This record gives sequence, C-alpha cells and structure tokens, in this order.
Amino acid sequence: MKIGLTYDLRDVYLAEGYDEETTAEFDRADTIDSLENAILSLGHQTDRIGHIRQLVGRLAAGDRWDLVFNICEGMYGIAREAQVPALLEAYAIPCTFGDPIAMSICLHKGLTKTLVEKCGTPTPQFAVVESLADLTNIDLPFPLFAKPIAEGTGKGVTPASCISSVEELRQVCESLLKKFRQPVLVETYLSGREFTVGILGTDSDARVLGTLEIVLLSNAEPGAYSYVNKERCEELVRYDLVRPDNDPEVAEAERLALDAWRELNGRDAGRIDLRSDGNGRPNFIEANPLAGLHPEHSDLPMIATKVGMSYQELIRQIIESASRRV
Repeated sequence: MKIGLTYDLRDVYLAEGYDEETTAEFDRADTIDSLENAILSLGHQTDRIGHIRQLVGRLAAGDRWDLVFNICEGMYGIAREAQVPALLEAYAIPCTFGDPIAMSICLHKGLTKTLVEKCGTPTPQFAVVESLADLTNIDLPFPLFAKPIAEGTGKGVTPASCISSVEELRQVCESLLKKFRQPVLVETYLSGREFTVGILGTDSDARVLGTLEIVLLSNAEPGAYSYVNKERCEELVRYDLVRPDNDPEVAEAERLALDAWRELNGRDAGRIDLRSDGNGRPNFIEANPLAGLHPEHSDLPMIATKVGMSYQELIRQIIESASRRV
C-alpha cells in the first residue's frame, strides 16, 4: 500500500514561536522516523505529508493514498483531533484511528464522561465550569480535581489541581479558564491506584494489549500524573506492568477499559486511563484514541514492549486493523 503520514512536528511549531507547553502533544522528529521505518519494513510505500495545512495543499494538488497513518493532534479548537480524519473522509481516503465523531467526543472530557456514564461505566462525579458563575452550581464533596476539558499530555495539571476548599476551587478554575480559554472539568478526586490500559483493534475485535500502573516516585509532583511528571517521566515516574490474573483490581480496570473503548467507538489502537477510589474500585478517567507512538517515551509502545511486542509488530497490527475496516 501507499501510506501517507500526517503528523504535527514539534520543531516546526517551536520555530514559529510557540512554546514548549503549547506544543507538548506534538511529535518529535525521531517519532516520525521510527514510524516511517516500521511501515517501510512491512513492505509498504510511505509519503510524508505533514500537518493539516500541508495535507490541504497535497489534496488540492490531486495527491491520493491507499491509507493515511494519521497522528495529527491539531492546533486550534476543541475538535482539533477530528480535523484531519474529517478532511480525509470528505475525500474518501481511509485513515488509522478514530473517526471525526470519536475524536471530537474523546477530546472533550465532559462529553466523554457523560457518554460512558450513560453506558454504565463508573466515572467520578463531575461538573463542567465554563465561567466562574458556574461554581455556584457545583455540589461535589471535597477533595476535587480540576483540569482543562480538552487538553492532553497533562497540560494544565499541577499539584494545585488537587483541591480541598471553595477558595482553592475558584482560584484554580480562574487560572485555567484564563490560560487555556476553554471550560474546566471538575471531578471528585480519586486517591487510589492509576492505570493506563492499552487497547488493540476495533469493536468486537478489540482486545487489551496490557496495563501499566503509573507510580509517582518520591521526587515527582504529588497527587497527579501532571504535565511535569509526564514530560520528565524517565526520572519522576515508574511504569509497572500489572497482570489481571493475579490482581482483581487490574482485571476490573481492563474490563472497564475495553467496555469504554467499544462504547466510544475507538479504532485500531489507543489507551484508556483509569484511577481507583479509596476502596480499590477502578473508575474511567479519560480516553486517548490517538495515543502517542514514540518507541520509548509514549505509553502505548511502552506497554507493547513490556508484553514482548516489538514496535514494528505494534505498527503492523494498527495498519492491519485499519485495513480490515476499509
């Protein structure tokens, strides 16, 4: 197959004047190199397209592909991860990972939680704060946790996100609303273990690849898998492969993750993040239908490595899943 590659290269946006945090979700050059090398090793042709504006130019010039391996995060708007899939859909060009609806819903954490909750999947009680006036309607027990409603890579998550008073809630929401210019998700804080579950496949073919428990080290920012902890994960975080056969809490987390993946129409590969309450009951936190693919730094490839799957095999299974759909 002729496979196009769409991606947001971090260096490009840094050169345009964007800062490190704004570009935190974008890919490094070695990610694109690794991805392309894996696809080439599988016998396919590759064509580096780049970000959405470059894709627009290529489509206008008449270029087409059998499949686009899409890892574009997008720069603007709450539906930014849906922009490339929607554009490709308009040209009847298939792509890996979620369709525009799934991408839009999963980036908006409030919509995601509303949907999985309606399907019976446990998730912390929550409220959406679009302005400070909404704080008067919040009736949730402390401690609470607050974060931007449509960011990834821990952006906007700091130790201050763990909130124990009305005054702290107001201060944190005011700061997040001003900085990120989007609503704030406020939810009941969960004090238990944190898991990220890797998923491969689509619908009835979906299966759990493996689960990592995220353990913050003594020198990490406390209480949350924050932006700083994620950016400096090699020195601040330990990732333990945990198995369902000897750990009922992990077994329940994996069951909930697979249910949520299917409820949200996840495709090909991705991750579901969960955290347990004080009684050891896992709860859905958020979904990532467009998981990072750096071979050593990103959670999904890390899960694959820990269960004995090579990076090349991970990419092969993603492409095969997409090919079966189309």
